[in-house]
Amino acid sequence: MSVPPDFAELDLNAVKRDLAARARELGFDALGVAGVDLEADERHLERWLAAGFHGEMGYMARHGFKRSRPAELVPGCLRVVSVRMNYWPREAREPWSVLGDAALGYVSRYALGRDYHKVMRRALAQLADQLRRQIGAFGYRVCVDSAPVLEKALARSAGLGWIGKHTTLLARDAGSWFFLGEILTDLPLPPDAAASSHCGSCEACIGACPTQAIVAPYRLDARRCIAYLTIENKGPIPAEFRSAIGNRIYGCDDCQLVCPWNKFAHAASHPDFKVRHDLDAPQLTELFAWTAQDFDERMRGSAIYRIGYERWLRNIAVALGNGPSSPRVIASLERRRADASPLVREHIEWALARHHAR
Repeated sequence: MSVPPDFAELDLNAVKRDLAARARELGFDALGVAGVDLEADERHLERWLAAGFHGEMGYMARHGFKRSRPAELVPGCLRVVSVRMNYWPREAREPWSVLGDAALGYVSRYALGRDYHKVMRRALAQLADQLRRQIGAFGYRVCVDSAPVLEKALARSAGLGWIGKHTTLLARDAGSWFFLGEILTDLPLPPDAAASSHCGSCEACIGACPTQAIVAPYRLDARRCIAYLTIENKGPIPAEFRSAIGNRIYGCDDCQLVCPWNKFAHAASHPDFKVRHDLDAPQLTELFAWTAQDFDERMRGSAIYRIGYERWLRNIAVALGNGPSSPRVIASLERRRADASPLVREHIEWALARHHAR
Protein backbone atom coordinates (compact mmCIF):
# COMPACT_ATOMS: atom_id res chain seq x y z
CA MET A 1 0.00 0.00 0.00
CA SER A 2 1.12 3.55 -0.67
CA VAL A 3 1.81 6.18 2.00
CA PRO A 4 -1.59 7.45 3.22
CA PRO A 5 -2.57 11.10 3.45
CA ASP A 6 -3.39 12.76 6.76
CA PHE A 7 -6.81 11.19 7.25
CA ALA A 8 -7.50 13.51 10.20
CA GLU A 9 -8.02 16.35 7.74
CA LEU A 10 -10.68 14.47 5.79
CA ASP A 11 -14.42 14.53 6.34
CA LEU A 12 -14.70 10.75 6.09
CA ASN A 13 -18.50 10.73 6.19
CA ALA A 14 -18.56 13.04 3.17
CA VAL A 15 -15.92 10.92 1.44
CA LYS A 16 -18.08 7.84 1.98
CA ARG A 17 -21.20 9.58 0.61
CA ASP A 18 -19.31 10.70 -2.48
CA LEU A 19 -17.93 7.20 -2.93
CA ALA A 20 -21.42 5.66 -2.83
CA ALA A 21 -22.70 8.19 -5.37
CA ARG A 22 -19.79 7.51 -7.73
CA ALA A 23 -20.31 3.77 -7.33
CA ARG A 24 -23.86 4.08 -8.64
CA GLU A 25 -22.66 6.15 -11.58
CA LEU A 26 -20.27 3.31 -12.44
CA GLY A 27 -23.05 0.70 -12.42
CA PHE A 28 -22.90 -0.65 -8.88
CA ASP A 29 -26.25 -1.08 -7.16
CA ALA A 30 -25.13 -0.78 -3.53
CA LEU A 31 -22.03 0.06 -1.50
CA GLY A 32 -21.19 -0.51 2.14
CA VAL A 33 -18.15 -0.40 4.40
CA ALA A 34 -17.03 -3.19 6.72
CA GLY A 35 -14.47 -3.50 9.48
CA VAL A 36 -11.94 -6.31 9.30
CA ASP A 37 -12.91 -8.40 12.35
CA LEU A 38 -14.09 -11.76 10.99
CA GLU A 39 -13.31 -13.96 13.99
CA ALA A 40 -16.63 -15.83 13.99
CA ASP A 41 -16.44 -16.35 10.23
CA GLU A 42 -12.89 -17.64 10.59
CA ARG A 43 -14.08 -20.34 13.00
CA HIS A 44 -16.83 -21.30 10.55
CA LEU A 45 -14.27 -21.51 7.73
CA GLU A 46 -12.02 -23.72 9.84
CA ARG A 47 -14.86 -26.15 10.55
CA TRP A 48 -15.86 -26.20 6.87
CA LEU A 49 -12.32 -26.96 5.74
CA ALA A 50 -11.83 -29.59 8.47
CA ALA A 51 -14.94 -31.38 7.19
CA GLY A 52 -13.40 -31.52 3.71
CA PHE A 53 -16.38 -29.69 2.21
CA HIS A 54 -14.08 -27.72 -0.12
CA GLY A 55 -13.25 -30.83 -2.17
CA GLU A 56 -10.51 -30.15 -4.73
CA MET A 57 -10.57 -26.40 -4.11
CA GLY A 58 -7.21 -26.43 -2.38
CA TYR A 59 -6.94 -22.66 -2.76
CA MET A 60 -9.58 -22.32 -0.03
CA ALA A 61 -7.02 -23.52 2.53
CA ARG A 62 -3.79 -22.52 0.84
CA HIS A 63 -3.59 -18.96 2.18
CA GLY A 64 -4.10 -19.80 5.84
CA PHE A 65 -5.78 -17.04 7.82
CA LYS A 66 -5.27 -14.38 5.15
CA ARG A 67 -8.76 -15.23 3.86
CA SER A 68 -10.37 -14.20 7.14
CA ARG A 69 -7.84 -11.54 8.14
CA PRO A 70 -7.74 -8.78 5.52
CA ALA A 71 -4.94 -6.95 7.34
CA GLU A 72 -2.67 -9.97 6.84
CA LEU A 73 -3.56 -10.13 3.16
CA VAL A 74 -3.04 -6.39 2.68
CA PRO A 75 -0.88 -4.86 5.45
CA GLY A 76 -2.45 -1.74 6.89
CA CYS A 77 -5.98 -2.64 5.81
CA LEU A 78 -8.56 -1.09 8.14
CA ARG A 79 -11.74 -1.22 6.08
CA VAL A 80 -13.26 -3.11 3.20
CA VAL A 81 -15.52 -1.29 0.75
CA SER A 82 -18.01 -3.88 -0.50
CA VAL A 83 -20.17 -3.41 -3.60
CA ARG A 84 -23.03 -5.22 -5.31
CA MET A 85 -23.87 -5.33 -9.02
CA ASN A 86 -27.09 -6.94 -10.27
CA TYR A 87 -26.81 -9.55 -13.00
CA TRP A 88 -30.30 -11.01 -13.45
CA PRO A 89 -30.89 -11.13 -17.25
CA ARG A 90 -34.54 -10.17 -17.61
CA GLU A 91 -34.63 -11.04 -21.31
CA ALA A 92 -33.42 -14.63 -20.75
CA ARG A 93 -35.73 -17.61 -21.17
CA GLU A 94 -37.65 -18.45 -17.97
CA PRO A 95 -35.35 -20.80 -15.98
CA TRP A 96 -37.85 -23.50 -14.99
CA SER A 97 -38.99 -23.89 -18.59
CA VAL A 98 -35.37 -24.63 -19.58
CA LEU A 99 -34.82 -27.02 -16.69
CA GLY A 100 -38.04 -28.77 -17.66
CA ASP A 101 -36.97 -29.39 -21.26
CA ALA A 102 -34.34 -32.16 -21.35
CA ALA A 103 -33.37 -31.29 -24.94
CA LEU A 104 -32.02 -27.95 -23.72
CA GLY A 105 -28.97 -27.14 -21.62
CA TYR A 106 -29.23 -24.98 -18.50
CA VAL A 107 -26.49 -22.44 -17.87
CA SER A 108 -26.37 -20.62 -14.55
CA ARG A 109 -27.85 -17.18 -15.11
CA TYR A 110 -24.70 -15.38 -13.96
CA ALA A 111 -22.74 -16.82 -16.90
CA LEU A 112 -25.08 -15.89 -19.77
CA GLY A 113 -23.29 -12.63 -20.51
CA ARG A 114 -19.70 -11.47 -20.41
CA ASP A 115 -17.28 -12.40 -17.66
CA TYR A 116 -18.24 -10.38 -14.59
CA HIS A 117 -14.68 -10.42 -13.24
CA LYS A 118 -13.47 -8.04 -15.94
CA VAL A 119 -16.57 -5.84 -15.84
CA MET A 120 -16.51 -5.33 -12.08
CA ARG A 121 -12.77 -5.11 -11.69
CA ARG A 122 -12.61 -2.33 -14.28
CA ALA A 123 -15.39 -0.40 -12.55
CA LEU A 124 -13.86 -0.90 -9.07
CA ALA A 125 -10.48 0.29 -10.32
CA GLN A 126 -12.16 3.41 -11.72
CA LEU A 127 -13.93 3.99 -8.41
CA ALA A 128 -10.68 3.75 -6.44
CA ASP A 129 -8.85 5.97 -8.91
CA GLN A 130 -11.53 8.65 -8.71
CA LEU A 131 -11.20 8.60 -4.92
CA ARG A 132 -7.43 8.88 -5.17
CA ARG A 133 -7.77 11.96 -7.35
CA GLN A 134 -10.15 13.48 -4.80
CA ILE A 135 -8.26 12.86 -1.54
CA GLY A 136 -4.72 12.06 -2.63
CA ALA A 137 -2.73 8.85 -2.34
CA PHE A 138 -4.08 6.13 -0.09
CA GLY A 139 -3.52 2.40 0.16
CA TYR A 140 -5.93 -0.01 -1.50
CA ARG A 141 -6.34 -3.27 -3.38
CA VAL A 142 -9.24 -4.11 -5.70
CA CYS A 143 -10.66 -7.65 -5.51
CA VAL A 144 -13.20 -9.52 -7.64
CA ASP A 145 -12.61 -13.21 -6.86
CA SER A 146 -8.95 -12.35 -7.36
CA ALA A 147 -7.70 -12.64 -3.77
CA PRO A 148 -8.46 -14.86 -0.77
CA VAL A 149 -11.18 -12.84 0.96
CA LEU A 150 -14.43 -13.85 2.63
CA GLU A 151 -16.49 -11.68 0.34
CA LYS A 152 -19.91 -12.74 1.61
CA ALA A 153 -18.95 -12.23 5.25
CA LEU A 154 -17.51 -8.80 4.42
CA ALA A 155 -20.62 -7.84 2.43
CA ARG A 156 -22.78 -8.87 5.39
CA SER A 157 -20.64 -6.78 7.75
CA ALA A 158 -20.95 -3.89 5.29
CA GLY A 159 -24.75 -4.11 5.50
CA LEU A 160 -25.30 -5.34 1.95
CA GLY A 161 -27.20 -8.49 2.96
CA TRP A 162 -27.11 -11.60 5.09
CA ILE A 163 -25.74 -15.04 4.35
CA GLY A 164 -28.70 -17.32 3.69
CA LYS A 165 -29.12 -20.97 4.56
CA HIS A 166 -27.85 -21.82 1.08
CA THR A 167 -24.65 -19.84 1.94
CA THR A 168 -25.36 -17.20 -0.72
CA LEU A 169 -25.75 -13.52 0.19
CA LEU A 170 -29.34 -12.25 0.32
CA ALA A 171 -30.62 -8.68 0.39
CA ARG A 172 -34.15 -7.66 1.34
CA ASP A 173 -34.30 -5.20 -1.55
CA ALA A 174 -32.48 -7.26 -4.19
CA GLY A 175 -32.67 -10.99 -3.51
CA SER A 176 -29.43 -12.77 -4.47
CA TRP A 177 -28.93 -12.25 -8.20
CA PHE A 178 -25.90 -9.99 -7.87
CA PHE A 179 -22.10 -10.05 -7.95
CA LEU A 180 -19.81 -8.85 -5.16
CA GLY A 181 -16.53 -6.97 -5.26
CA GLU A 182 -14.25 -5.28 -2.73
CA ILE A 183 -11.70 -2.54 -2.19
CA LEU A 184 -9.39 -3.35 0.73
CA THR A 185 -8.07 -0.06 2.07
CA ASP A 186 -6.23 1.73 4.86
CA LEU A 187 -8.75 4.57 4.64
CA PRO A 188 -10.71 4.54 7.96
CA LEU A 189 -14.14 5.16 6.48
CA PRO A 190 -17.13 4.96 8.87
CA PRO A 191 -18.30 1.31 8.88
CA ASP A 192 -21.90 0.32 8.27
CA ALA A 193 -24.00 -1.83 10.59
CA ALA A 194 -23.98 -5.52 9.70
CA ALA A 195 -27.13 -6.85 8.07
CA SER A 196 -29.41 -9.07 10.14
CA SER A 197 -30.71 -12.41 8.91
CA HIS A 198 -34.22 -12.75 7.50
CA CYS A 199 -34.43 -16.40 6.43
CA GLY A 200 -36.65 -17.21 9.40
CA SER A 201 -37.97 -20.77 9.34
CA CYS A 202 -37.79 -21.03 5.53
CA GLU A 203 -35.73 -23.94 4.22
CA ALA A 204 -36.91 -23.96 0.60
CA CYS A 205 -33.33 -23.87 -0.66
CA ILE A 206 -32.34 -26.98 1.29
CA GLY A 207 -35.15 -29.09 -0.13
CA ALA A 208 -34.62 -27.77 -3.67
CA CYS A 209 -30.98 -28.81 -4.01
CA PRO A 210 -30.89 -31.67 -6.56
CA THR A 211 -27.87 -33.33 -4.92
CA GLN A 212 -28.60 -32.46 -1.26
CA ALA A 213 -25.44 -30.38 -1.10
CA ILE A 214 -26.88 -28.11 1.63
CA VAL A 215 -26.29 -30.63 4.40
CA ALA A 216 -27.63 -28.29 7.11
CA PRO A 217 -28.64 -24.64 7.28
CA TYR A 218 -25.59 -22.53 6.40
CA ARG A 219 -23.45 -25.63 5.62
CA LEU A 220 -22.71 -26.47 2.00
CA ASP A 221 -20.78 -29.58 1.02
CA ALA A 222 -19.24 -28.31 -2.21
CA ARG A 223 -18.32 -31.86 -3.23
CA ARG A 224 -22.02 -32.51 -3.83
CA CYS A 225 -22.86 -29.12 -5.35
CA ILE A 226 -23.63 -29.06 -9.08
CA ALA A 227 -21.82 -25.74 -9.47
CA TYR A 228 -18.68 -27.37 -8.07
CA LEU A 229 -19.14 -30.59 -10.04
CA THR A 230 -19.58 -28.82 -13.39
CA ILE A 231 -17.13 -25.94 -12.88
CA GLU A 232 -14.47 -26.49 -10.22
CA ASN A 233 -14.17 -30.27 -10.55
CA LYS A 234 -11.54 -31.08 -13.18
CA GLY A 235 -11.97 -34.83 -13.34
CA PRO A 236 -14.85 -37.23 -13.88
CA ILE A 237 -18.19 -36.27 -12.37
CA PRO A 238 -18.95 -38.94 -9.74
CA ALA A 239 -21.48 -41.38 -11.15
CA GLU A 240 -23.68 -41.03 -8.07
CA PHE A 241 -24.46 -37.41 -8.98
CA ARG A 242 -24.76 -37.60 -12.77
CA SER A 243 -28.48 -38.32 -13.01
CA ALA A 244 -29.31 -35.61 -10.46
CA ILE A 245 -27.46 -33.04 -12.57
CA GLY A 246 -30.18 -33.30 -15.20
CA ASN A 247 -29.57 -30.81 -17.99
CA ARG A 248 -27.48 -28.37 -15.93
CA ILE A 249 -24.33 -27.96 -18.02
CA TYR A 250 -22.71 -25.04 -16.19
CA GLY A 251 -23.57 -24.33 -12.59
CA CYS A 252 -26.92 -24.54 -10.85
CA ASP A 253 -29.42 -21.94 -9.66
CA ASP A 254 -32.11 -24.07 -8.01
CA CYS A 255 -31.52 -22.81 -4.46
CA GLN A 256 -31.84 -19.22 -5.70
CA LEU A 257 -34.80 -19.91 -7.96
CA VAL A 258 -36.93 -21.13 -5.03
CA CYS A 259 -35.85 -18.38 -2.62
CA PRO A 260 -38.81 -16.10 -1.77
CA TRP A 261 -36.53 -13.09 -1.46
CA ASN A 262 -35.75 -13.18 -5.17
CA LYS A 263 -39.15 -11.73 -5.95
CA PHE A 264 -37.39 -8.46 -5.08
CA ALA A 265 -34.49 -9.05 -7.48
CA HIS A 266 -33.65 -6.36 -10.03
CA ALA A 267 -32.63 -6.90 -13.62
CA ALA A 268 -29.07 -6.13 -14.64
CA SER A 269 -28.56 -2.66 -16.01
CA HIS A 270 -25.06 -3.31 -17.35
CA PRO A 271 -25.21 -4.24 -21.07
CA ASP A 272 -22.39 -6.78 -20.68
CA PHE A 273 -24.68 -9.06 -18.68
CA LYS A 274 -27.16 -9.53 -21.51
CA VAL A 275 -27.51 -13.02 -22.99
CA ARG A 276 -24.90 -14.00 -25.57
CA HIS A 277 -24.98 -16.83 -28.13
CA ASP A 278 -28.51 -17.92 -27.08
CA LEU A 279 -27.09 -19.68 -24.02
CA ASP A 280 -30.30 -19.11 -22.06
CA ALA A 281 -31.95 -22.08 -23.84
CA PRO A 282 -29.47 -23.88 -26.11
CA GLN A 283 -30.07 -27.21 -27.82
CA LEU A 284 -27.76 -29.80 -26.27
CA THR A 285 -27.03 -31.61 -29.54
CA GLU A 286 -26.01 -28.32 -31.17
CA LEU A 287 -23.65 -27.46 -28.31
CA PHE A 288 -22.15 -30.95 -28.41
CA ALA A 289 -21.28 -30.47 -32.07
CA TRP A 290 -19.11 -27.41 -31.35
CA THR A 291 -15.47 -27.74 -32.32
CA ALA A 292 -12.69 -26.50 -30.06
CA GLN A 293 -12.51 -23.43 -32.30
CA ASP A 294 -16.26 -22.82 -31.91
CA PHE A 295 -15.86 -22.95 -28.14
CA ASP A 296 -12.91 -20.60 -28.20
CA GLU A 297 -14.62 -18.05 -30.44
CA ARG A 298 -17.98 -18.06 -28.64
CA MET A 299 -16.92 -18.47 -25.02
CA ARG A 300 -13.91 -16.20 -24.96
CA GLY A 301 -14.90 -13.28 -22.75
CA SER A 302 -17.37 -15.46 -20.83
CA ALA A 303 -17.02 -16.93 -17.34
CA ILE A 304 -17.59 -20.33 -19.00
CA TYR A 305 -14.29 -20.04 -20.87
CA ARG A 306 -12.30 -20.87 -17.73
CA ILE A 307 -13.53 -24.50 -17.59
CA GLY A 308 -12.21 -25.20 -21.08
CA TYR A 309 -13.57 -27.18 -24.00
CA GLU A 310 -13.02 -30.62 -22.46
CA ARG A 311 -15.05 -30.01 -19.32
CA TRP A 312 -17.71 -28.28 -21.41
CA LEU A 313 -18.13 -31.46 -23.48
CA ARG A 314 -18.04 -33.60 -20.32
CA ASN A 315 -20.95 -31.65 -18.84
CA ILE A 316 -23.00 -31.78 -22.04
CA ALA A 317 -22.46 -35.53 -22.37
CA VAL A 318 -23.98 -36.01 -18.90
CA ALA A 319 -26.96 -33.84 -19.82
CA LEU A 320 -27.48 -35.81 -23.05
CA GLY A 321 -27.41 -39.03 -21.04
CA ASN A 322 -30.12 -37.68 -18.77
CA GLY A 323 -32.42 -36.68 -21.61
CA PRO A 324 -34.91 -38.77 -23.58
CA SER A 325 -33.57 -41.22 -26.12
CA SER A 326 -33.78 -40.33 -29.78
CA PRO A 327 -31.79 -41.18 -32.92
CA ARG A 328 -30.48 -37.62 -32.98
CA VAL A 329 -29.18 -37.75 -29.40
CA ILE A 330 -27.56 -41.17 -29.82
CA ALA A 331 -25.98 -40.15 -33.12
CA SER A 332 -24.65 -36.98 -31.51
CA LEU A 333 -22.98 -39.00 -28.75
CA GLU A 334 -21.59 -41.64 -31.11
CA ARG A 335 -20.11 -39.05 -33.49
CA ARG A 336 -18.14 -37.48 -30.67
CA ARG A 337 -17.03 -40.81 -29.22
CA ALA A 338 -14.12 -41.47 -31.61
CA ASP A 339 -12.22 -38.19 -31.16
CA ALA A 340 -13.09 -37.54 -27.53
CA SER A 341 -10.49 -37.32 -24.76
CA PRO A 342 -10.53 -40.12 -22.15
CA LEU A 343 -12.40 -37.83 -19.74
CA VAL A 344 -15.13 -36.95 -22.24
CA ARG A 345 -15.32 -40.50 -23.59
CA GLU A 346 -16.04 -41.87 -20.12
CA HIS A 347 -19.12 -39.63 -19.87
CA ILE A 348 -20.20 -40.41 -23.43
CA GLU A 349 -20.07 -44.14 -22.67
CA TRP A 350 -22.11 -43.56 -19.52
CA ALA A 351 -24.69 -41.58 -21.52
CA LEU A 352 -24.91 -44.18 -24.29
CA ALA A 353 -25.28 -46.99 -21.75
CA ARG A 354 -28.27 -45.20 -20.25
CA HIS A 355 -29.89 -44.79 -23.64
CA HIS A 356 -29.24 -48.40 -24.68
CA ALA A 357 -30.66 -49.63 -21.36
CA ARG A 358 -33.91 -47.89 -22.18
